[in-house]
Formats: sequence, C-alpha cells, structure tokens
Amino acid sequence: MQQKVTEFERANWQAFYVDRHRQCPIFVLAPDENLVEWIEQGRLHSGRALDIGCGNARNAIYLAQHGFAVDAVDQSVSAIDWAREEVSRASASVCLHCTSIFDFEVQAGGYDVVYDSGCFHHIPPHQRGQYVQLVASALKPGAALGLVCFTPEGGSGRTDEEVYAQGSLGWGLGYDEPGLRQIWGGAFDIQIFRRMREHPSSADVFGKEFLWAMFSQRR
Repeated sequence: MQQKVTEFERANWQAFYVDRHRQCPIFVLAPDENLVEWIEQGRLHSGRALDIGCGNARNAIYLAQHGFAVDAVDQSVSAIDWAREEVSRASASVCLHCTSIFDFEVQAGGYDVVYDSGCFHHIPPHQRGQYVQLVASALKPGAALGLVCFTPEGGSGRTDEEVYAQGSLGWGLGYDEPGLRQIWGGAFDIQIFRRMREHPSSADVFGKEFLWAMFSQRR
C-alpha cells in the first residue's frame, strides 16, 4: 500500500501544471514573502541552493537573481516545462531537473541553502524520515533550510492511516507546530516559525495564511 501511494502521488503531478490559468493559489510568478524577507535580512547569503518541488521556478529564479547557483527539482513534467519558459524569460541561471527528489543525485554537503515551498506536505508518511535525512545530508553544517508547508487547516485533514486507506494524501497533509518541530528538530535548529503573511494574488510576493514558514539551520 505504501508503494501504491508513492506511485499515485508521482503520477498525479505529471499534468498538474498543464492548465496554467485555472484557479490555484500557487499558480503565480511572485516569490514567497518569507524568502524575500530572509534574503533582505541577510539570513540567506549567496552560494549553492537546492529548490525542491520548484513548480514554475518562481522561487528558484528569485534565488538566482540574488546570487545563488540554483538546482531546481520537480518530478512534474508540466511543472518543468513551465519553469523552463520562466527561467528563459527571466534570463536566470537555474539548472532544472525533472525527477523525484528521492532519485536526484544529491551531493553530500553540497548546498548552502535548501528551499522547499510546498513539497514536504506531499511526502507520504513512510518517506518523511528519509526526506529529512536527505535534506540534512544535502546541506553543509550550519547551512539553511527554508520550509513552507500546510498548517492543519490548509491540508486535506487526512491522518497517516487515512492516507493509506484512501490511497492518497488528498491535496497535501497539514501539520501543527509541535508535529513539525518533532519531525525537523532533531537535525535542525529551528529559528523562525510563523504563518506566512497573507498577500493578494496581484502582489509582488506570494503569501497565504494557511501555510507555515520555517527557517532552520542544520545542526
């Protein structure tokens, strides 16, 4: 059953970004408001960045425009097709990879920043620990993790047991603060934990209150 959920989630994403005009909060080109804030505050410095679940590359492009050498990974063919167009339009230096992060060859300690805006809450429960280990191993000691994921009310409301009983995560799993701290706190020093600040779709940054924004450093 675990493998069936993994295969379903991978297949479900392939055509997700084909209709770019449908109503979907993440179908914007603006970077996350928290990412912009962290760079403006000097919390994130130039170096190598890995954007996991990059979608249309809106955050990867912002990172590249602020001095980062960016690898952007998404398993969705339609996401990478869109990302390729936006990267070209922005004349940004981003290396795009169409693959699952679990199949991506991550160089141990190769990155100064890992950024995940909306990938973690689509990771099946049985792969959570593997995902945390993968992210931690990708980073240099003391390097930064930026994470954006569903609050409880933002997610599908399914428990781990319901995920396997129903064969999918719905539109993604929601997490409370204690749960996220337990999952990530062993490998990371969590320094900022807050809700994203709400912004209209026309804004030059993206923000929705049903998402957490977490800034951490690898221990």
